[in-house]
Amino acid sequence: MNMIELTINDIKVKAEEGMTILEAAKSVGIHIPTLCHMKDLFPTGACRICVVEVEGMRNLTPSCAYPVTEGMKVQTNSPRVRVARKTIVELLIENHPQDCLICVRNKNCELQDLSERYNVREHRYVGEKKNHAIDISSPSMERDPAKCILCGRCVRTCNEIQKIGAIDFTNRGFKSNVTTPFNKGLNVSDCILCGQCILVCPTAALRERSHAKEVVNALNDKKKFTVVQVAPAVRATLGEEYNLPIGTNVTGKIITGLRRLGFDKVFDTNFGADLTIIEEATELINRLSKGGVTPMFTSCCPGWIKFAEQNYPHLLEHLSTCKSPHEMEGAIIKSYYAKKMGLNPEDIFVVSIMPCTVKKFEASRPELSEEKMPDVDAVLTTRELVRLFKVAGIDFNDLPDDEFDNPLGESTGAAAIFGTSGGVMEAALRTAYFKLSGKELENVDLTNVRGFDGVKEFSVDINGTTVNVAVVNGIGNVRGILEQIEKGESKYHFIEVMACPGGCINGGGQPIHQKPEKVQKRARALYEIDAKMKNRKSHENESLKKLYNEFLGEPNGHLSHELLHTTYVNRKKILEEL
Repeated sequence: MNMIELTINDIKVKAEEGMTILEAAKSVGIHIPTLCHMKDLFPTGACRICVVEVEGMRNLTPSCAYPVTEGMKVQTNSPRVRVARKTIVELLIENHPQDCLICVRNKNCELQDLSERYNVREHRYVGEKKNHAIDISSPSMERDPAKCILCGRCVRTCNEIQKIGAIDFTNRGFKSNVTTPFNKGLNVSDCILCGQCILVCPTAALRERSHAKEVVNALNDKKKFTVVQVAPAVRATLGEEYNLPIGTNVTGKIITGLRRLGFDKVFDTNFGADLTIIEEATELINRLSKGGVTPMFTSCCPGWIKFAEQNYPHLLEHLSTCKSPHEMEGAIIKSYYAKKMGLNPEDIFVVSIMPCTVKKFEASRPELSEEKMPDVDAVLTTRELVRLFKVAGIDFNDLPDDEFDNPLGESTGAAAIFGTSGGVMEAALRTAYFKLSGKELENVDLTNVRGFDGVKEFSVDINGTTVNVAVVNGIGNVRGILEQIEKGESKYHFIEVMACPGGCINGGGQPIHQKPEKVQKRARALYEIDAKMKNRKSHENESLKKLYNEFLGEPNGHLSHELLHTTYVNRKKILEEL
């Protein structure tokens, strides 16, 4: 790569040819603020907050979109630049609701940060403001157009990364808006409720639909037996909200915090993950040995399920019928555990702590209930749990470690890696290999399915039979795989799909971030948990063996199908009829 030399703020800088001014400045520790910029996506230069002064150019230049040239002289902090940026921020603020004190993104808002950075201390502009209704049609997400600053990051994420296209710009000038087609609710759009747009939104224009009030009411109801379960990805991310190193495993502190909130029992969704693997691996083996429909897709990600129902209903028979881990755990809590403890299932209130927004939608599905009693009563995101801890006056960093309650708290290393792309596949293969061959894998670290490539492929020989698998990382990469199946050209037997790039560790309910390296550290934490576990294969879970012996019988048996498996809906037809 050719190197060129330029000057930024009187500092000599060597930069790669083709770099933008923004990238060159960052390489020497010079910060330039951005709003519309998204790493690895083609720059738009739309927000203009990143403008700089380039010698010889009459107008200020958007640094995110302008390439460096030999001998270029740039000022990123001249009086002219500061005035321009401050004016942009002031204009955004004047067209923004003035409710920072009660906003869910208070102290975690990029517009608020820019206001502080540029010392905005008065309202200098007065005029008409946007006035839009809040979209609360979805059980997972809320959309508040009045708080939208038109940076376009949500639109680009939905269209270019996730490739869903549920939202886009409409109208022009002052009337510009980001909305769904025909300005209908998210619940009747193509949105899969993955929440990736929330992670990139600089304000609270997009946010999760909170279930905190329902959870607090249940905790205060003495007639309710409150049970909470924690997803694998949450333990590797929640510590970030308390300034702990990225990827810190805070499992023990989460358990203690939940007990102090008042929950009667604290279980591990990893138990449900191990249970899912037993059921899913058995289902895969049955399909392979009995000529069932293949390839079989995993069904743990409700965003992927919703996408398939809305776009490829003719391929729904390829989906595993297994419920997701937290739904399986909820079903077992309200059946096996209730019976074992002499509890009335209707008095049990199950809460799932999830890294995901679409899990809220999943919990509301009528297919995931027994006699109108839902498997899971409420879902809290990682962010919501942090807010509950703060309200309760819990100093998280000083909490001692504790352990999950049993019997639904035991888990294996295989369950821990469910939270990252490729983890479900790796866990399933560890058990499928044993069930098909009667032997244990010599090396359980199946690194071929790890990592963040869009599609990962792997073949494993089991008793002379080659099983071809694929891992789809991010819903934006799945259409090619589905088109192969439609054409009858697929070579795969088993396919994992995670809607969020990186998997659940990067779910829409996780701490807000825009740094890919964070996701990598989170994934590393889950693999470290797995590596340290005594048992690393789901079929080694002793509490799970006891569950089958005492209650379920055999995997994929009658009772298992009744409690742990589900059906799907042709949502494409439903949306067309609306």
